Amino acid sequence: MTQTHTPNARRNVAVLVFAQAILGAQMPMVFTVGGLAGQQLASNACFATLPISMIVLGSMLAATPVSAFMQSHGRRAGFLMGAFCGALGAAISAFGLYQNNFAIFLMGSLVTGVYMSAQGFYRFAAADTASDEFRPKAISYVMAGGLAAAIIGPQLGNYSSLAFGPIPFFGTYIAIAALNLVGSALFFLLDIPTPEKPAADAPRGRTRMEMLTTPRIAVAIIAGMVSYALMNLVMTSTPLAVVGCGVGGETELPDYLLNIVPEGSAREQFQFIAGYVVTAHVLAMFIPSFFTGHLIAKFGVEKIIATGLAILGAAGLVALQGVAIENFFIALILLGVGWNFGFIGATAMLSSTHEPHERGRLQGMNDLIVFGGVTVASLASGGLMNCSGGSPVAGWTSVNLAMVPFLALAGGALIWLALRPKDVPAE
Repeated sequence: MTQTHTPNARRNVAVLVFAQAILGAQMPMVFTVGGLAGQQLASNACFATLPISMIVLGSMLAATPVSAFMQSHGRRAGFLMGAFCGALGAAISAFGLYQNNFAIFLMGSLVTGVYMSAQGFYRFAAADTASDEFRPKAISYVMAGGLAAAIIGPQLGNYSSLAFGPIPFFGTYIAIAALNLVGSALFFLLDIPTPEKPAADAPRGRTRMEMLTTPRIAVAIIAGMVSYALMNLVMTSTPLAVVGCGVGGETELPDYLLNIVPEGSAREQFQFIAGYVVTAHVLAMFIPSFFTGHLIAKFGVEKIIATGLAILGAAGLVALQGVAIENFFIALILLGVGWNFGFIGATAMLSSTHEPHERGRLQGMNDLIVFGGVTVASLASGGLMNCSGGSPVAGWTSVNLAMVPFLALAGGALIWLALRPKDVPAE
């Protein structure tokens, strides 16, 4: 499956890096305020994280049709459609907040999921025109665009939420709609050829079942799903845990943070700190991307995925040691780095296992499964956090203990792949 550079390969990567930075800023914004807004609107605290779950569900449901649309109409058309849905979803969510209507807010979150699905294909688009040697680096560079998103998103979320004081978080969703409308102009600079429609007598490629039973593809999908699902499981609950433990008195603000926290109630102060915790987490998700591709090229994709899974486990161990602010920061930083190694590694592994005419089928199936797992994790996150053990500390403990079986699944899959006879084809 050897592939050489097209003339515009590096320009395409640059465009996708900027898209990840600008349009991608909306994801840390919605993941920071979604659970808090849900807590404000929902009649039952167990449903606080349902808005985030709806975003992920929308992404899962959209994965296959979005991939098929890009296969037929090209990456540019697919990314423009995603940005439009991002703006529409944000507008509907803002209207739900204005009406104090949880159902409308959830509908906006579901539509936002179409944007999240389209954004997930940025990493695959980076590989489309890249050579075999440049492919892991291209994927890594595009993911590194999330570094700017990590800075822009939570800070813009913090300050835009104050723009409409009487309606908490309303300004955040207006800002998200604007990001989509402005950022979508970038895609007109993208030059990725639309795959040619296969001739009637051309090979159709493997079926989805044949792909799923290909060991290297199966392990890549499992590793990607576990990395993303566990990151989402813990991150979704983090703002609720920081605020809940702070308001309940289990967490105290250290002196060095008192100078940056604005005046207000304990809830408002810990909401502010939660934004910084999420910022640190998202920075940790994307800073390693500057060298993850080089590490994959040097050590091999399997070792990088295994390292990512080990770091995810370390994040859970730190979180289980207590609910001091430092624990939240360290655990979420480790969570971000672990996701980066695991998810980029899985993407690089998957991108080397298919022919061009199989691209849409495999990538759509991959993201359907990956975001299916993320949807389950997101739904479980709110229930574990708010409805297990009767306190924020007990809920936070349950969330982190839930990581164990899934880490065992992904680790076992990697070991199985490594132990297979070397003369058996891996792809």
